[in-house]
Amino acid sequence: MVLACFFVLLDTTVTLAGGSWWPVHPDKLAWAMLALQALADASLVARRRAPMLVIAILTGFTLLISLLISPAGALTPANLANVWAPYGTVLAAYGPFYYCKDRRTAFAAVGMMTLVAARIWDPSAGVFTIAVLRTAVGPLLALYFSARHEMLQALRDRAERAERERYLLAEQARAEERARLAGEMHDVVTHRVSLMVLQAGALGITATDEATRRAAEELRAAGVQALDELRDLVGILRTAPEDDEAPATAGLAELVAESTAVGTPAELVEQGDPALASPVVGRTAYRIVREALTNVRKHAPGAHVVVQVSYGESQVALSVRNTAAPVPAADGLAATGSGLGLASLRQRIELVHGTLHAGGTPDGGFCLEATMPSYVPTAEPAA
Repeated sequence: MVLACFFVLLDTTVTLAGGSWWPVHPDKLAWAMLALQALADASLVARRRAPMLVIAILTGFTLLISLLISPAGALTPANLANVWAPYGTVLAAYGPFYYCKDRRTAFAAVGMMTLVAARIWDPSAGVFTIAVLRTAVGPLLALYFSARHEMLQALRDRAERAERERYLLAEQARAEERARLAGEMHDVVTHRVSLMVLQAGALGITATDEATRRAAEELRAAGVQALDELRDLVGILRTAPEDDEAPATAGLAELVAESTAVGTPAELVEQGDPALASPVVGRTAYRIVREALTNVRKHAPGAHVVVQVSYGESQVALSVRNTAAPVPAADGLAATGSGLGLASLRQRIELVHGTLHAGGTPDGGFCLEATMPSYVPTAEPAA
């Protein structure tokens, strides 16, 4: 509105001062056209919503005043060499290029206004030059500000995209850390707590006094409850498998000894040189055996377990086979599984391009077999 009022005052002042089409002896028609020129300039208020309409109004007024002067002869300007188009055409020519997406229509509209302002039916070099310069200022400014706006918008979009990518990377890092913690709790804490539960159960059976048996049963019940709560927590945290710093093949003997100590006899049979297995393969083998022994203690307590590991130059073959359970599994301990153990192992083995098979055996037991390449590159330095 301020700009529209400015051009109304500017064109009125310039016209009355003789800088445009104002005659030496104005009559009622001249005053009427002056008022109509003010209304045409006032249409600049709508230049954002309807830039083409504003162009049409100012072009129409310029054409009308030109025809009234020549050939109609109704008005006789004091200076015939002036440009009769209002100065409002400068701002009107700006609108189509900045607010409209169709540049062809904008060029056509501004070109038509330029031809009318230059009075091509009555050619004059001075009038033509001034008219072209006047109508070219708006489009040039519009193109500049439009390009500047697009550049700033591109920079803002790039900054927002970088911020979103940084947020997604942070979310990914948090998810990976949660997965690592979940894997650690499932594979380490569950293994140790299940040993405690079995030892407490054995102590409750062999203890001679009632107080010891009661304490052992409370300890066993607390361990079962802890495993059950850990299962729920792992279910929340687990999203993807993640390698960790688990012991390698050197820890298999300790796992077998722990299992035997709590009443699940286990035997380790190794063939070949364990040094043939790369560190990541060794850690994966350790996880497989640990998960298998934990499942045997949960679902087949007292069953005999045979762990066989064959180290070759091209592949490592591992199997964990247990016989049928001599006694039914305790309901409390068997129900503490998270259901993610074998799925996690399968994902880990696929990461090293290995295979995993698990299922029951004809004698009522269970067998878990895995085959992995002996060498998988890692970032660890050689020993």
